[in-house]
Amino acid sequence: MRSFAIKVVVNALAIWVATLVVTGVSVSGPDDSTSGTVLTFLVIGLLFGVVNAVVKPVVKVLAFPVYLLTLGLVTFVVNALMLELTAWLSGHTSLTLHLDRFWPTAVLAALVVSFVSLVLHAVLPDGKDD
Repeated sequence: MRSFAIKVVVNALAIWVATLVVTGVSVSGPDDSTSGTVLTFLVIGLLFGVVNAVVKPVVKVLAFPVYLLTLGLVTFVVNALMLELTAWLSGHTSLTLHLDRFWPTAVLAALVVSFVSLVLHAVLPDGKDD
């Protein structure tokens, strides 16, 4: 449970950094207070985590030849597609992740989210007992 909570927080922080760094990425919610904004990012991080846990493995299996052909560079495109799917799913709620375009907005946001997640997962404990 602790590992899951850490992953949700890391996703939320990574998406928050992407909104700061990449033009065209925004998150909006019904409440503009600090606690409302934090809750919005946590819910979007949870949704992104669910998309990554359910959809991404299927896409990786189906696109395995493309991964081999591009030596893994298609990973950024797949991550951008996961962000787009998260944005589409969140568009049906009051909490919304908005990406202006796929290229370059979603791809750059995916690059930022991947980098920030990598750094945070290296620094934060994973919640597993050694």
